[in-house]
Amino acid sequence: MSARMPNPAAVLPEAMPAVLRLVKAVTSGGDVPGSTLHLVHLRTSQINGCGYCVVGGALKAQEEGETDERLHAVAAWREAPYFTEAERAALALAEHATRLADRPDAVPDAVWDEAARHYDEKQLAQIVLWIGVSNLFNRLNATTRQPAGATW
Repeated sequence: MSARMPNPAAVLPEAMPAVLRLVKAVTSGGDVPGSTLHLVHLRTSQINGCGYCVVGGALKAQEEGETDERLHAVAAWREAPYFTEAERAALALAEHATRLADRPDAVPDAVWDEAARHYDEKQLAQIVLWIGVSNLFNRLNATTRQPAGATW
């Protein structure tokens, strides 16, 4: 598979600093564990079919200590015993916030309330922003068919 074009953020280089500032703000702007953010990014990317982000996200998570066992089980997190209740709440929130059009109430109160049971408002902001950033990357990469394992 070859890309339709270079990544749009590389074609419009003035966009890249803003995107990177957003990533930095989200990843350093709260105390949600990095492992949780990696899981959220991976699950969002799986849902969106973004091979670039699935491969890149899994590699980044491994570099930061995530286990193969957990990474392999993210797509089946409900049935896998490897995730904490807080991680499960973040993954459920990621799924609902990514699949907005799948149901009339995109993020039901039960999903939100479970996440809010594990995370305070600042942490929820960090998770919601990270879901949004992940979806942004997924849409850029999937639309332009950026191949898994490629570099910009």
